Amino acid sequence: MILEYGLGHKYKGSTPLAMARANKKWEWLGWWPSINSFIILTYYTLILSWAINYLYFSLTQAWGSDTDSFFFNDFIKRSSGPFVLNGIVWPVFIGITIIWLINWFVCYNGVSGGIEKINKVLLPTLVVIMIIIVIRGVTLPGSELGLNKLFTPDWSKVLDIKVWVSAYGQVFFSLSLAMGIMVTYSSYLPEKTDINNSAFITAFANSGFEFLAAIGVFAILGYMASSQGIALDEVATQSIGLAFVVFPKVFSVMGSLGVIFGVLFFACLVFAGITSSISLVESFSSAVIDKTGASRKKVVTLACLGGYIISIFYSTGAGLYYLDIIDQFINAYGIIVTGLLEAFIIGWLFGAYKIREHTNPISYYNVGRWWDVMIKLVTPAVLSYMVVQNLITEIGTPYGGYSIKAILIFGWGVILLGIAGSLILSRCPWKEGTILEISHDKGR
Repeated sequence: MILEYGLGHKYKGSTPLAMARANKKWEWLGWWPSINSFIILTYYTLILSWAINYLYFSLTQAWGSDTDSFFFNDFIKRSSGPFVLNGIVWPVFIGITIIWLINWFVCYNGVSGGIEKINKVLLPTLVVIMIIIVIRGVTLPGSELGLNKLFTPDWSKVLDIKVWVSAYGQVFFSLSLAMGIMVTYSSYLPEKTDINNSAFITAFANSGFEFLAAIGVFAILGYMASSQGIALDEVATQSIGLAFVVFPKVFSVMGSLGVIFGVLFFACLVFAGITSSISLVESFSSAVIDKTGASRKKVVTLACLGGYIISIFYSTGAGLYYLDIIDQFINAYGIIVTGLLEAFIIGWLFGAYKIREHTNPISYYNVGRWWDVMIKLVTPAVLSYMVVQNLITEIGTPYGGYSIKAILIFGWGVILLGIAGSLILSRCPWKEGTILEISHDKGR
């Protein structure tokens, strides 16, 4: 976080521009995370579309008693495989359209005119909604079953390297590192910004909110397990299943109270998702604006239009398959490898101390040489282990049991597309004087 904050603030540019100003040879590494952000955005809007629809379903609990069948069969109309489209699912398509319009409208109006204003509303609202969910969740009968599970440590896992690697990866993704977002946002910060403290506050605030959410989630899961007389492990699941299958079932057994909880929960998902999707648009758009010198309005409009066209494919019956495969490969290879290369290039070739020497004089708290060690040794070691483990697993068993053809096209194909795109864009000329001139505006 300090590395990306420091890099963006020092060179006052999006990730490609910041890397190019550090060394023109490294510009391509700035484009890769920017392209990855755009790719993530195309399928992230699908998840937000689901959340918008479920926000509406919550009013009548339209998912019924069999929430699993409703989600996969009645709602998203999942096809038999990634090469079977089964047409457009219109409620999903409408949700995607709404999200892209919001993304366009906010980013079209710039950072101060759009992004800052909407975040001042969405983020406090998000916190209030989550606090309400947590307070009510912990007062439900049986909530202690889930809370005991959450707060009872399994000390045998402390020495398990896979646990630490998973935690590292979770925090890495949760903080939006190696996506170009933090470098871009920090480029807008004033000269005398407390970079080190800002990085720590961001990291701890993010983790603190996740911890708060975990209390609410586990409390509600404990209530469900207790009310049905089954073990917590039989209730708990992860990812899509937790949000769109398990929780609707929980809200159903709550009766009229479940309507309120359902609305709050899915409103929470929508608000949180919109702030993230806006960040992804800004990461990619800012890079293009810096490179071409084109107006923000033109770049944002074209980027959102292009992304929207791609997202239409996710609104088909095969959309879930595309999301599943692409998300796995972007996370396992796109983001992790980008972070690994960032740490190596900045740490060893550029010199981690240069970032530290930039952030320390303007920060209340100084970071010592331990930070150099984290960037040069610890982070590359952990990320390298993650990449190797992912490759070994993938070679042994193709992800998700998908066909080799699907993995090559939607998995490795997307990764190669990102790399090729970054190399091509890095060879395109910059607007004259851009690399030498450090701007403090960039169309805010």
